[in-house]
Amino acid sequence: MSEPVIASMAEVRSHLADVLDRARREDTPTIITRRGKQEAVVIDIREYQRLSLLAEQAEEDWLNRLADEAESEGSEGSVSLEEMAAILRAQGT
Repeated sequence: MSEPVIASMAEVRSHLADVLDRARREDTPTIITRRGKQEAVVIDIREYQRLSLLAEQAEEDWLNRLADEAESEGSEGSVSLEEMAAILRAQGT
């Protein structure tokens, strides 16, 4: 992945096709700013899917480690893996 291009909302609005082409063809993300603050990023859909899968796998690995630790410490006061996942997802929203 190339270094990201930083562009204002106005620039992206007027050159959206170029931003999308750059993300898809050149694998170059565009960071969109509004009033000088970074607000969003445009990346290729395949890169987004890859990153989403990595995040899901990392979360699953982490939850499995927590479950393993809870099992090794005993079950008193512990929650199931499913309950822990629900708690973590609720905190993330």
